[in-house]
Amino acid sequence: MSADATPVTTVTRAPERQQQPLSSAGAGERRAEQRDPFLDNAKYLAILLVAAGHAWEPLRDGSRTVTALYMLVYAFHMPLFAVISGYFSRGFEAHRRGLGRLLKRVAVPYVVFEVAYTLFTRWTSEDPDRPISLLDPLYLTWFLAALFIWRLTSPVWRLVRWPLPLALAVAMLATLSPSIGDDLGLQRVLQFLPYFVLGLLLRPEHFRLVRRRAARVLAVPVVVCALAVAYWAVSWMNYAWFFHSESAEELAAPAWYGPVMTLAAFGCSVTLVACFLAWVPGRRTWFTVLGAGTLSGFLLHGFVAQAAKYGDWYEPAWIRQPVGEITVTLLAVAVMTVLCAPAVQRVFGWVTEPRVPSAGFVQVLRRAFVRVRRQEG
Repeated sequence: MSADATPVTTVTRAPERQQQPLSSAGAGERRAEQRDPFLDNAKYLAILLVAAGHAWEPLRDGSRTVTALYMLVYAFHMPLFAVISGYFSRGFEAHRRGLGRLLKRVAVPYVVFEVAYTLFTRWTSEDPDRPISLLDPLYLTWFLAALFIWRLTSPVWRLVRWPLPLALAVAMLATLSPSIGDDLGLQRVLQFLPYFVLGLLLRPEHFRLVRRRAARVLAVPVVVCALAVAYWAVSWMNYAWFFHSESAEELAAPAWYGPVMTLAAFGCSVTLVACFLAWVPGRRTWFTVLGAGTLSGFLLHGFVAQAAKYGDWYEPAWIRQPVGEITVTLLAVAVMTVLCAPAVQRVFGWVTEPRVPSAGFVQVLRRAFVRVRRQEG
């Protein structure tokens, strides 16, 4: 789902050579040969978990198993994307070309889909009077806002002596402040920051470590234990901690819970990310090409998930039986697979990889933000 960088097959190449578009519309054979199949496979398999997680949301009530799976998935799937985004941001430089690419491949999809989701929300009558605001990310668009901010700060993190401890400290402090507000999803931006910074620190050899046979074998009991703990914790744990979107006070917890849960969640999430990556195949598979379309799949599947939730698709009683829960999961996986297909990438390439001069985007975004500020003022 990372919006700006292509993993190359040769893992020893310099980071700056990896800065090619991930979300290209219509990746051909030549482009496909340059991509690292392992990372494309990881992105596709991870985006399936995003789809499954959203499909499970209406099924959590009354099903301890679904809630446990939901908790397990939310413990690591967005941290995984933050880590991968950080890894692909290692060569980002805040010069004109780098900023232009960032505007085109992150800011533009953010603006387009923020408006689209706002209009869709009005249509579903969830919030018919919701204003269009570029400062209050709606639904999935928070990740694009976060990625924009994270990538802008990536040159700074490369200058810091102890970047990961500092990022963890920032995330811990964020949980103590309910006054941070919702502008650009800043609470999530700060709480997910350590995962992005971890990705900045990773090198190809770190991925080779988790792909060893010993790591794959060890990942099995670790995930089984994690699932057992999640099933046990359903009745008493507030899994909203894994959303990283609210402070301790907003979660009705003592202030000191925030920093403690930040560290605990970080350890849990990173462990599960390593386990997930250990199982990702490193060779080219039938779904490798779909890894290039995770951005479009991520942004588009939200409309299907929202329509299902507000269109009474979950009303039939059989949906809440095991056969229904399995059916919903398979449908979510199928829909996401279609939305990641190259044909869909080509259709929506004008959004995910617009071919317009960077200077034009700067002017358009500047005017848009000025108008929004005037409306909100």
